[in-house]
Amino acid sequence: MDSLNATPAAARSVFPPLPCALAALPLLGVDFSSAPSRQKPVVLAGGRRSGAVVKLDSIERFSTLPALARAAVRAPPLAGRLDLPFGLPRPLLEAWGWPLDWAEAMSRYVRTPRPELQAAFAAFCAARPVGQKFAHRVCDGPAGASPSMKWVNPPVAWMMHAGVPLLRAAGVTLVGHAAGDPARLALEAYPGLLARAVLGRRSYKSDEKAKQTPERLIARKDLVDALEQGRQPWGLRLRLSHAQREALVEDARGDTLDAVLCLLQAAWGAGQPRGGWPEDADALEGWILGAGAVPAL
Repeated sequence: MDSLNATPAAARSVFPPLPCALAALPLLGVDFSSAPSRQKPVVLAGGRRSGAVVKLDSIERFSTLPALARAAVRAPPLAGRLDLPFGLPRPLLEAWGWPLDWAEAMSRYVRTPRPELQAAFAAFCAARPVGQKFAHRVCDGPAGASPSMKWVNPPVAWMMHAGVPLLRAAGVTLVGHAAGDPARLALEAYPGLLARAVLGRRSYKSDEKAKQTPERLIARKDLVDALEQGRQPWGLRLRLSHAQREALVEDARGDTLDAVLCLLQAAWGAGQPRGGWPEDADALEGWILGAGAVPAL
């Protein structure tokens, strides 16, 4: 990427003063859903970092977005990492002729009905060659993440459509994008980044009952064991109670484990300059914390 000095003004990161004791803030990892339910809620994993140890303190579940929104407004000081994209690919916005300013582009995005967005996504893909249908953000490749414009399998575009306005309404600081409460910080995470660093391409979860196999159960056990022992690129060790360990392993959908993986990304970022946001990251697109700092297998 070009240096920040060469980045267009609209792409430059928004950095209000961050707390000096960033690493001392309570940490939060969030596995998000654009349509939560009792069967598949939004899962929040709360914890703290002490040196190389990350202690899991709590697991909360929200089966509706209004309930999550109310909790977000009341949230105390914390540094949170959320499993949803905060920005669209620059090439897509350029092709659409949309504003190349994050706040303006996001405001237009969340005002646009999903059927209209889906038609626009599909039209963009239809005009591109096979193998290059989707536009990607700069961070997608090193993170191994799906493009933020993807509306199915997984529907990350709808996660952004639901999640970004919720965060803005809660008044938190979206680090790199928008100033808010400087003691309540939100950054983008991706649990697959850390999971693949440990498991490679082994699958550890599925929403489909028929695919919740013994092999995936073993993969979850292996992943939790590795996290507890610090056998992952950042060397952080996850501290769990017996009941917590069992809950992570037994959740065949992987939502609880994904929230904890986001918590570990929050713990890593809390020890990095600027919360882990690279100096030359494009604030229009956003950045997945840890992208480039963990090998994508």
